[in-house]
Amino acid sequence: MAGCNDTLSANGAGYQTSGITADNLPVFADALKQRLTFPMGWSAHVTDLPEWKKKARAKLWELTLQNPDQTDFNAEIIDEVDRGTYVAKKIAFNLTRDSRVLALLLVPKGDGPFPAAVVYHDHGSTFDIGKEKLIETWGNDARSQSSQAWAERFFSGRFVGDELARRGYVVLAADALGWGDRGPLIYDGQQALAANVANLGLSLAGLMALEDTRAAGFLASIRRVDTSRIASVGFSMGAFRAWQAAALTDTIKATIAVNWMGTAGGLMVPGNNQLRGGSAWHMTHPGLMQHLDYPDVASLSAPNPMLMFAGEEDRLFPVPSVNDAFDKMKNVWAAWNAADRFESKFWPCGHVFETEQQDYAFGWLDGRFGR
Repeated sequence: MAGCNDTLSANGAGYQTSGITADNLPVFADALKQRLTFPMGWSAHVTDLPEWKKKARAKLWELTLQNPDQTDFNAEIIDEVDRGTYVAKKIAFNLTRDSRVLALLLVPKGDGPFPAAVVYHDHGSTFDIGKEKLIETWGNDARSQSSQAWAERFFSGRFVGDELARRGYVVLAADALGWGDRGPLIYDGQQALAANVANLGLSLAGLMALEDTRAAGFLASIRRVDTSRIASVGFSMGAFRAWQAAALTDTIKATIAVNWMGTAGGLMVPGNNQLRGGSAWHMTHPGLMQHLDYPDVASLSAPNPMLMFAGEEDRLFPVPSVNDAFDKMKNVWAAWNAADRFESKFWPCGHVFETEQQDYAFGWLDGRFGR
């Protein structure tokens, strides 16, 4: 009877002596990428676009691990200040059945109905402010100073929400879980938060997706808002949130997404921020890449208008990956016979949303809303 060692090679077999790369990728990451075929994504073989959209949206909702939430918003005004042509308000409302939050709301003076925009803040590894990154707060405190510094760093000193309000839009901004009034969160704490939420049967990304659609729903419930002209607007992680919310709900009729788009394969490359782990948790749906790529998700908002910006010098989003995503999205809108409703544009800058970009984007939105 042969011994068990008789079946083994005398010289031994090859095996992994390292399983993880310097970027914390498994050494077999390239093999995994090759197996990502995104079977529910758009392709030229899709003939029934409404049915594709319906099934893909349902899958995305399934992957959020969230149940529908019809909790009454029950809003109340906490404080307000007059800013000339519009009024800035601090309001409390039920974002979900579990969270009553403080938000910032800007309302133009007059009877309306007004076009509206829900503005989604970025990540930025800065958690003391969230909604205040996009809407100017009031009071001479540390949060106000941090808010002003953020506007100077990324937005040419402007507050994006206030600029929209000056143009006649109702504007809403709320904190994502971990930012501003919903903190405190620190960078290293993100993975623990994500793990704890997962241990409670949910996902951090799915929770943010639900909350962002609820924020759009709350905006639509305001009496002076024209529900046929509601936009989602975001920069960086806020751009991800803007196109994701537009993919998940028909409440949003147009989208401006600045500096967050690429293909999964093109972003999962050595040195990219997507590999750092901490900042990815709010944007990582378990199992999503088994079904849909990022441009597929964003394309679920078609044929509604969408404007996407990218920076030629943005090190977070490699140009080839962004171009591949933009090309796919252009094809989706063209398939809907709505090629003129999708626009992508590269700017000769980095990870910013500066005055010239803002003026272009808001002029585009005015045009789409017939203003």
